[in-house]
Amino acid sequence: SPGHCMTMGTASTMAALLEALGMALPGSAAMPGADARRGVLAERTGREIVELVKRGTRPSEIMTERAFENAVRVLLAIGGSTNAVIHLAAVAGRVGIGLPPSEFDDLSRTTPMIVDLKPSGAYLMEDLFYAGGIPAVLARLAPLLHMGEMTVNGRTLAENVAGARSYNDEVIHSLERPIHAEGGLAVVTGSLAPDGAVIKQTAASPKLMRHRGRAVVFEDAADLRARIDDPALDVTPDDVIVMKNAGPVGGPGMPEWGFLPIPRKLLEAGVRDIVRISDARMSGTAFGTIVLHVSPEAAVGGPLALVQDGDEIELDVPNRRLDLLVDAGELARRGKAWRVRPAHFDRGYGKLYVDHVMQAQHGCDFDFLRGKSPVETLV
Repeated sequence: SPGHCMTMGTASTMAALLEALGMALPGSAAMPGADARRGVLAERTGREIVELVKRGTRPSEIMTERAFENAVRVLLAIGGSTNAVIHLAAVAGRVGIGLPPSEFDDLSRTTPMIVDLKPSGAYLMEDLFYAGGIPAVLARLAPLLHMGEMTVNGRTLAENVAGARSYNDEVIHSLERPIHAEGGLAVVTGSLAPDGAVIKQTAASPKLMRHRGRAVVFEDAADLRARIDDPALDVTPDDVIVMKNAGPVGGPGMPEWGFLPIPRKLLEAGVRDIVRISDARMSGTAFGTIVLHVSPEAAVGGPLALVQDGDEIELDVPNRRLDLLVDAGELARRGKAWRVRPAHFDRGYGKLYVDHVMQAQHGCDFDFLRGKSPVETLV
């Protein structure tokens, strides 16, 4: 298909979530790009937009708190991209709704993963389409969703999926026979990530879900590129790779650098996964035991900035913890010595960006674009 990701990458994830939010027509998310019905769908979409304008319907009337809860549950059930955590938080913020990382994690504990797509599973987006698409997924998840929410075609979610069914139970599982008991994503917090970090737990190595190891630290992406394949790099399979300064401010722009490479010397020894941690993002198609979106990021003085080679880091996904095992006195000493890096920009749009971009838990949006909402809990 020449359409969006053939796996459950970020584009395909967001297409699915738009259906769940009620902001896209039913059946649109998984349809292959080469399918002739795409043209019909495009025309229908245009007509619906005109009707929405005529009726004076606002996006905020469709994207309610319950609609966002639906979208989060679908994200977790389909094994969707970690990027969706940021995108949904940003969109919710624009309509004045708080969507902190803790909500994703709370829902993950009660939302099983039922869609078997790569990189967390075995099948492809086209398989999902022929198995019934997102309407079939929504129908299977109905007991967990707010099915009375209104959608862009003027019908409720329940009305849109009435009669939808799964034509391949190996692609779209039932709630009684899930692929994983929990959702695809988990949010970890702790002394290394006070405001949270995200891991795609269904694409991680089970043996590394509880892991304690020595930090091998790279100050930024340039440092990583220069040293990661050095045969003299002091690294073992039990270590934890840490990269700093790739977040919203540090990148700048929080680039998709989080799929940190495994050092060449370990690859040559047959190692295929190792715990990796950064304040960056990664592609929805990536996999491995990779902790992302560490917040606060290193560039604004978060604990990640204070990590040094040899520090002990403990990851405990089942208990949702990520901790830097360094005593408070030593961290305080390092904090006093820490200095802000030189600014990427001193004028223009670049300066406006770094001055106003928010952290990952707020969707990396500009602070002045958020809608009015109650004071939010960060995690």
